[in-house]
Amino acid sequence: MKTFSIAIHGGAGTLIKGLMTQELEAEYRAALKVARDAGFEVLQDGGSAVDAVEKSVKLLENTPLFNAGKGSVFTANGTHEMDAAIMEGENLKAGAVSLITGIKNPVSLARDVMEKSYHVFLAGDGAMRFAKDQGYEIKSPDYFYDEVRYQQWQSIKDTEGFQLDHSLNKDEKFGTVGAVACDKNGNVAAATSTGGMTNKKWGRIGDSPIIGAGNYANNKTCAVSCTGSGEFFIRGVVAYDVSCLMEHKGMSLEAASNEAIHKRILEIKGDGGLIAVDSNSNIAMPFNTEGMYRAAKSSKGIDIISIYK
Repeated sequence: MKTFSIAIHGGAGTLIKGLMTQELEAEYRAALKVARDAGFEVLQDGGSAVDAVEKSVKLLENTPLFNAGKGSVFTANGTHEMDAAIMEGENLKAGAVSLITGIKNPVSLARDVMEKSYHVFLAGDGAMRFAKDQGYEIKSPDYFYDEVRYQQWQSIKDTEGFQLDHSLNKDEKFGTVGAVACDKNGNVAAATSTGGMTNKKWGRIGDSPIIGAGNYANNKTCAVSCTGSGEFFIRGVVAYDVSCLMEHKGMSLEAASNEAIHKRILEIKGDGGLIAVDSNSNIAMPFNTEGMYRAAKSSKGIDIISIYK
């Protein structure tokens, strides 16, 4: 049996130590620990990497602390539009959903697209019809309401502005969530989920549900989940870029991840970070912002819960 590992993130951005209360920081660390440990337990019990990343991301979606699931931000129309993706590295199967509303755990719907449809990516009305066919309960908008998110939206409502969670004009609640894992069989998987950006219009889609941009997994190389300014991660095809650097340049997971985040994405003025694991259960978690909510655990003894640089 091989070693196994998991890493999770809850968004990257301008996380300045001192602007957060000790109580709020403790809440974030506790939420990260619960989600990480739940995924790690799946791996420890011999479960698959796909099961582990789904479990961790669902728990992050269920807390209003992060911009995914229950904590999703408000669109320009005062609604919640969520995106998610999941991918496994053994057979390169993937599933993704975008512009969905009322779904408690978008990551699970993405997995159902992967396993119960002939498709990879479903969006909008079609994704919602698929969800209803699969028996998903459609939650009322009240479930997703959060006062801090609402006030965040009110501050820029009816303007041409939009707000990324990791921009300077931010609230205390952060971003996109994701998980990557390597199981005892050396299979890797990645999952990512987000509520997008505050006051977003025109059906905007970020990198999170796009395979190769915000989410990717391949046993030959690695599993990656990204967080940051989505438009830049799409343009840089960042998740696949890490894999590509490993496959075609022979780079290690750490070297490829650093190249993508500290060089290549910066060259197009993008900010954010990523988490990644390879099939030997190595972990990388680089970011080029002030901080990134992150946690990792491995059978090799790694045990990390961190926010700042």
